[in-house]
Amino acid sequence: MQSKIKDIVNASFKKFVSWREHIHAHPELSFQEVNTSAYVVSILKKMGIPYQHGIAGTGVVALIKGLNPEKHCVALRADMDALPIHEENDVIYKSINHGVMHACGHDVHIACLLAAANVLNQLKNEFVGTVKLIFQPGEESLPGGASMMINEGVLENPKVDKILALHVYPSMDVGKVGFKTGLYMAACDELYLTIKGKGGHAALPNTYNNPVMLISKLLPKLESYLESLSNSTSPFVFAFGKLKAEGTTNVVPEFARAAGTLRTMNEQWRSTIHKKLKVFVAEFLTSNNAEGQLDIIKGYPCLINDEILTENCIQSAKEYLGSKNVELLDIRMTAEDFSFFSQKIPACFFRLGVRNDDLGIVYGVHHPKFDIDKNAIKFGAGLMAYITMNVFD
Repeated sequence: MQSKIKDIVNASFKKFVSWREHIHAHPELSFQEVNTSAYVVSILKKMGIPYQHGIAGTGVVALIKGLNPEKHCVALRADMDALPIHEENDVIYKSINHGVMHACGHDVHIACLLAAANVLNQLKNEFVGTVKLIFQPGEESLPGGASMMINEGVLENPKVDKILALHVYPSMDVGKVGFKTGLYMAACDELYLTIKGKGGHAALPNTYNNPVMLISKLLPKLESYLESLSNSTSPFVFAFGKLKAEGTTNVVPEFARAAGTLRTMNEQWRSTIHKKLKVFVAEFLTSNNAEGQLDIIKGYPCLINDEILTENCIQSAKEYLGSKNVELLDIRMTAEDFSFFSQKIPACFFRLGVRNDDLGIVYGVHHPKFDIDKNAIKFGAGLMAYITMNVFD
């Protein structure tokens, strides 16, 4: 089976690369993937794969039915949205949409899934069951396209038994892949802190209660408080990246606001911390004669890779790529809305190496010079198809 898959991938490799380059050149932001969705549909039509579109807005779902298609169903997922970043690469497939870029590799994910679909569609008489292809909008923005597609029934009709996805990994050389069984990625929440003090003339300190100074005192106190509550089995990230107070050199403003993120690796601890943080902020404000609040917008849950499924995927990867090209990974404090799928059914989310130092392809995701070694598409598509075939066995 390996040789059949590799032959198909090699024969169509230039076409697969052209798909990725077209998508890369035409990026669209979260929940605006209209043209991307249409492009995916056009390729599915050419392959003769039946599909539905307009799910969760721009999402696309397609089915490849093998022998006895009702027996079981495996889903393969790719996210489609890009980021609000101005691309700095000098390549022929550079983004033509100013200020929008596929800087997180979702163009690669789409191309790999379409390429895997091409392979599986040619081999559909050699597996038993159904492959469901999920092209998902809005991974980069809350509430996350995965949750929306789940709510619209993407895991039903036919009912999905297992789900797989890959993600580019710029720190890993092309030709390699990485896996982590069990708990893998963090839950993420957005934090919005508002403090209302009392504004006034900066030269008259007895007449105002400076919210800028209050928020500057509160943020490190919150971090220390979290550290006192955590332990080695519950790592977390607490960081604020935005601070706004519209005063000036001699004007103390009425309000100060901050926005940040909270990342946790334990759902129970996550819920507890939400409550404790709000109480801590309220007590601080009261003790400093100020008003305000901490708003917490709950984001994606922890991503958990099913132990048995992931071990099977690791074995398949070793067979397809060779053991030396399969690495075991540690937990990550980054977040992914594929986690919503992992909370529902057995899932495996793995990493695809895209780095090539010799070609200068060394930049991380969300960087304006992010790019990949195009050979990653060959490995990603082929491996995804091979893993899927083995899952059916």
